[in-house]
Amino acid sequence: MFKTVLIANRGEIACRIMATARKLGIRTIAVYSDADADARHVHLADAAYRVGAAPAAESYLRIEALLDAAERSGADVIHPGYGFLSEDSEFAQACLDGGFAFVGPSPEAIRLMGNKDEAKRLMVGAGVPVVPGCDDLNIDLKVILAEARQIGYPVMIKAAAGGGGRGMRIVGNELELQDGLNSARREAMAAFGGDRLLLEKVVSDPRHIEVQIFADQYNNVVHMFERDCSIQRRYQKVVEEAPGPMVSTELRQNLTETALIAARAINYVGAGTVEFVVDRQDNFYFLEMNTRIQVEHRVTEMLIRQDLVEWQFRIAAGELLPMTQDQISIDGHAIEARLYAENPARKFMPSPGVVTHLRFPKNKPGLCVDSALTAGDEVTPYYDPLIAKIIVWGIDRNAALDSLQRALNDVQVSGVDTNLNLLSQIVRHEQFIAGEYDTSFIERYGEQLITSPKPASELVLALAALYLLLEREREAVAVASHTDDPYSPWAMNDSWRLNQPAKDMIQFVEGDCVVDVGVMVDEGQYTLDLSNGAILVNGRLRGEHDVDAVLGGMQIRGTVVRVEDELNVWLHDAAHRLRIHNTLSVTDTHQAHGRDLTSPMPGRITRVTVEEGDDVRRGASLMVLESMKMEHQITAPSPGRVERLNFSVGDWVDEGAVLLDFAAVE
Repeated sequence: MFKTVLIANRGEIACRIMATARKLGIRTIAVYSDADADARHVHLADAAYRVGAAPAAESYLRIEALLDAAERSGADVIHPGYGFLSEDSEFAQACLDGGFAFVGPSPEAIRLMGNKDEAKRLMVGAGVPVVPGCDDLNIDLKVILAEARQIGYPVMIKAAAGGGGRGMRIVGNELELQDGLNSARREAMAAFGGDRLLLEKVVSDPRHIEVQIFADQYNNVVHMFERDCSIQRRYQKVVEEAPGPMVSTELRQNLTETALIAARAINYVGAGTVEFVVDRQDNFYFLEMNTRIQVEHRVTEMLIRQDLVEWQFRIAAGELLPMTQDQISIDGHAIEARLYAENPARKFMPSPGVVTHLRFPKNKPGLCVDSALTAGDEVTPYYDPLIAKIIVWGIDRNAALDSLQRALNDVQVSGVDTNLNLLSQIVRHEQFIAGEYDTSFIERYGEQLITSPKPASELVLALAALYLLLEREREAVAVASHTDDPYSPWAMNDSWRLNQPAKDMIQFVEGDCVVDVGVMVDEGQYTLDLSNGAILVNGRLRGEHDVDAVLGGMQIRGTVVRVEDELNVWLHDAAHRLRIHNTLSVTDTHQAHGRDLTSPMPGRITRVTVEEGDDVRRGASLMVLESMKMEHQITAPSPGRVERLNFSVGDWVDEGAVLLDFAAVE
């Protein structure tokens, strides 16, 4: 077995690999960018080496920097994780040339499967069914238009070297095709360093089913059954489960046998995932092969009770597969939900920022949370917005769904927007519960899934008010402890009056509504005046954020996190966001200047499509902003004129920055 592994990655997958490496007695080496200098994976490693500036192209994608760190650390093996260089054949070859073992397939296998057009030709030769399409879009536009007409709209534009949903566009007609090609090329170049594209027919409302395979150096290949990854947004997975709820025994056999054929066709070694799209008649087509460990590998681990990263290490070390095919069987049901820093209500816009509070359910048998974040960490705009993966196992699918819902109820995040409520709504949705879903699920049921938070109940308002009162008490005690008379009533700033109850008022803002909560203090007791009447309240703070409260005779336990004038309140598994009124707050720049003319997030300007003085129509593209590896269009909110451009291509902008001055025309 290896002695020292350099993990050429970051975040939760780096932490995940380290856990198995420690179990195997392997010393761990981390690498980090300037943005990750204080990251969790850095602290968990036995040693860590800087590899460059924050942008991935200047750090985690620098082959020479990674190999230098491996050499200096004394590593004898390199694990690429997923993303970044994990499917880069040049990196795999450079590792081998440098004298390091590589945890993954051969450079040739990576190259063959990494180019989707070449992979398709190879699969056709092996008898694997593929989606009809055009393999080379680096040709004349007229030829591309003709190919698209022959295939039939809608068509999918895909980055040849892509993955993870990046560099992909569905276009429905010729007018959309050229813009789609240009946008996909830019995104592919930014994400993968190459802009080759291919065109595929869109299989309407398919399921996305993938098969986990493993192969050793002795021509042994096994599958670990399938995962259904159909719950997606922006072509990126949100929920994965195994086994597939709508996969029949016959379909399972056909998919797994085909996946093994695909692996043998390229003499595959290591962990791989063969992905298929499946139509309503159970016809299936090869989509791609990921030549690495998957984000969702934990689902399969729970299903077959094996450590897949350990399998990776053992195969890379020249060992036989730990199990034969007849020893691998399905045990129960497993589901994974991906928690992202994003705002589903704003078209899944990434939400970078500081995570001010973070709480997950504790790991236990049948429940695993993979995350590299802790409270105080920053979700940066440079990398994937993944916060955590919540993975559960149950004796059957219903049990797994119940476990997942309970786990999601125990998740608390403040400081950034998340898709937590969306995940809870998905798990509760009748079509998902029935297992009858496809890749259009989120788009089809978006109005039901992406819901506005319910107004705060009187219990929530009372808990928030009590928290502020207890916080004030605690601060007063802390101040008084440094005076000559720590028990003086004058130390408490609570509107106390001699011989009469004290009265105060707390005002909360929720959305556009201002809510008054009257406070009366009499002999150390608080009474809150709410819309439904007055209630007596008391309680205590447990730690920094938890509140044990008695509200009108009802004992409850909740959590309140305050950041300046904003309160995040969790009560009865529901989250609410309130703002304390009459305090200095930052002006909402999106409303002050118009939502579409300010930067919705930190990012880099990659394209400016207008000039000063241009008259534009409503919805016209003005700029393209790249953040978290995705492109975001800045469009005109109405007909108008571009009066001034405040930034140029290549400029970095902060959230809320006024990108351009725009004069609307009525």
